Amino acid sequence: MSDEMDLGPLEELIGVWSGDKGVDRVPEPQGANENPYNETITYVLVGNHKNADSQRLAVVRYHQEVIHQVSGAKIHDESGYWMWEAATGTVMNSIIIPRGVCVLAGGQFNGEFDESGKLVLAVESSLDHPHWNIVQSPFMQREARTTAFNRKLMVGNGQMKYAQSTKLEIYDKPFNHTDENELTRQ
Repeated sequence: MSDEMDLGPLEELIGVWSGDKGVDRVPEPQGANENPYNETITYVLVGNHKNADSQRLAVVRYHQEVIHQVSGAKIHDESGYWMWEAATGTVMNSIIIPRGVCVLAGGQFNGEFDESGKLVLAVESSLDHPHWNIVQSPFMQREARTTAFNRKLMVGNGQMKYAQSTKLEIYDKPFNHTDENELTRQ
């Protein structure tokens, strides 16, 4: 097996991205609220990793900061990794949110591109998924339980667009928390 790294679809992510068209639809006790936001996401190449001497992963680490446009307050901070297993066409996104929530989402990448020629990375996770799961603190399980997550990222030619959905059980009812934005590589 060669030590050459196959970044596959992750190669397009490397760099610093920023965008100011974000819309965050969040739960409130009496319904929902939409918040416009700015964000910066930094993707850094980590390298190749081997698991159990047979699985090879190309790994990119990221850090995302989301700032509320009106108040200037940070409303989201996220770190994690995107991983690519070329042998199986599997893409994975591990997500760490400092609210006591960790997500491992995955999917297949078969060379999918959108109508504008951007490659599409799509991952999902849920509490009952056999492979891609969610871990959360006792407080979050009780008060703001995440039951499912999906993220779709379209990237190419220095442009990125994403949409994601986090299914929650919060304020004694189900809620679909969504985020979307368009970013440009700096």
